[in-house]
Amino acid sequence: MCVFSIEVGLAILGLLLLVLEAFVPTITRRTLAGISMGGISLALVLFIFCSKEAAMLPDFVRPYHQLDTLAVFYKGFALVITMLVIWLTSECAPYLTKYTVDGRVSEMFSLPLIVCAGMMWMASAKDLVTVFVALELVTVSFYVLVAFARKSALALEAGVKYLILGALSTGVLVYGIAWIYGATGSITFEGIAKALANPATAKTPVLLGAAFLLAGLGFKVAAAPFQMWVPDVYQGAPIPVTTFLSVGSKAAGFIVLTRVVNSFIGEGSLIAPEVQGVLLVGGSLTVLLGSLPAIFQQSVKRLLAYSSISHAGYLLLALACRDSARMDISSGGVVAFYLATYLPMTVLGFLVLACLRLNGGGEDISDFRGLAKKSPLLALVMTIALASLAGLPLTAGFMGKLFVFLGLVDHAYWGALTCAVIGAAAGFYYYFKTILAMYSSDSGTAGSLSLSIYSKTGAVVLALIIVVLGVFPRPLQSMLNEGSVPVQAK
Repeated sequence: MCVFSIEVGLAILGLLLLVLEAFVPTITRRTLAGISMGGISLALVLFIFCSKEAAMLPDFVRPYHQLDTLAVFYKGFALVITMLVIWLTSECAPYLTKYTVDGRVSEMFSLPLIVCAGMMWMASAKDLVTVFVALELVTVSFYVLVAFARKSALALEAGVKYLILGALSTGVLVYGIAWIYGATGSITFEGIAKALANPATAKTPVLLGAAFLLAGLGFKVAAAPFQMWVPDVYQGAPIPVTTFLSVGSKAAGFIVLTRVVNSFIGEGSLIAPEVQGVLLVGGSLTVLLGSLPAIFQQSVKRLLAYSSISHAGYLLLALACRDSARMDISSGGVVAFYLATYLPMTVLGFLVLACLRLNGGGEDISDFRGLAKKSPLLALVMTIALASLAGLPLTAGFMGKLFVFLGLVDHAYWGALTCAVIGAAAGFYYYFKTILAMYSSDSGTAGSLSLSIYSKTGAVVLALIIVVLGVFPRPLQSMLNEGSVPVQAK
């Protein structure tokens, strides 16, 4: 079995679950959740043991599909985050049903499978057309998921904003692809790199196309100045969807951005200095526009939304730094490492939010007051998640930020490094503000919290992963040290 068969199987299973729910209305939520979870678990097991050689791909797929180290990593990443989102959906179902029209959450178990297939295709894309098709498969599914809780005014507002701005970014992206094709005569990443290394290529049209292309992708990864949609959309969307957007959608956008940047900044590229400048300036602004507004947030969900913007800025700065001799890892590998550490701490943070909602709590910092007394376990794991997001040593988040800072120092990007340090300092303030609230003597709402065994187990496992990656990051780094390198012109 090849990887492509698994991807197609996931898409078909997602469609079958949609049809099954439509024609068998008596099917229970638990049954759909079990089928969905079983399908994604089977896909992950098959992915681990299946052949990952490009020669095993079908002939009609091979010209458009690549299976390098980064592609394999992001495919596995997509499977893991999708499994966690489906599990989180099943945990959140009791309160999600209150905001749906028919009291059902069936689509929440089928659409993530389709999104996962799109993200896996995106990871292996060799050309811009494949990128666009896979990206739209993911984005259109998210349009439905964001506005799924139709009885919630915030969800409807989030869905409308995401739809309008998403459609606009799609138009910008297509316009950029058209300019790139017209200027280089190619839509493949390898062909674009070759054209940019040719002095006869007209520089101005390529720069214009690159600007539109980066702007379109900038929306997908929540990079400044295209990040304005994130706080409202994250706040209004259901917690599992917010988790998926924060981790899965961001990862999908960054694998594409990594491929694009590698082709734009290949050896001898005409536009390498300009693209690196855009990444440095954009990354610095994104860090500041994510970190500084987060200081004033009282909603933990909005705080995590601004935090997501800030982390996107660090990822952009990592892309701007080419390979560093001391780290033995490519810039694309640094981005993948950062995202791998970002996954458990973000999922854990939203899991704690979901547990509070299930117990009748809210999403403001005031709702976290005295959490250590009501549930010491939740307070402990949330402390680990927030400390890791802040970049505290011996946590996974520290290693991701360390790689970014080392890259900036090695390339003497002092202005960007200053912005990154300011963002990190602000992060310590707003993350630890929430931690202090949890251990405050003010107990807030009286009573203890009721947690399922699955929530407790999941929270402990995610917290352990954060600590292990912070103490022993080398295995993950070694996995990625053969990551995607810049496309070289031949």
